[in-house]
Amino acid sequence: MYRIREVDGQDDEIADTLADLHRLTFFDDAPIPEFDLGHWWLAYHEDLPIAFAGVVPSTLAVNAGYFCRVGVLKRHCGNALQLRLMRALELRARHNGWNSIVSDTTDNVASANNFIRAGYQLYRPRCPWAWPNTLYWRKAIG
Repeated sequence: MYRIREVDGQDDEIADTLADLHRLTFFDDAPIPEFDLGHWWLAYHEDLPIAFAGVVPSTLAVNAGYFCRVGVLKRHCGNALQLRLMRALELRARHNGWNSIVSDTTDNVASANNFIRAGYQLYRPRCPWAWPNTLYWRKAIG
């Protein structure tokens, strides 16, 4: 029913699709990332893109990827798409030679639960990069 594929964020059409999904899932709550950096995935239902995720090299954790975004259209939530996207980016991170993936959630219980399901653990980074109520996640993948 759903398929996930890694896409080229430097391709203008792909970047537009990623930006559209970002606006539909984050509204104005987060800035649109630079899709030409890192690795990006789209999840499709039939031929329609319905979810996305991205990982970039972490600037704060040594030899790690930063799971910078994931968004799933509301009508497709509950189909384990975030977990499937996490697995895809973890595989890419292993191919990149990274030892871990780090990420964060703020006031998002569903995403926090998905991090737990996917084997991520809470941790306190040396230099926290987000809000005081942000939860920081890490998973060893090496």
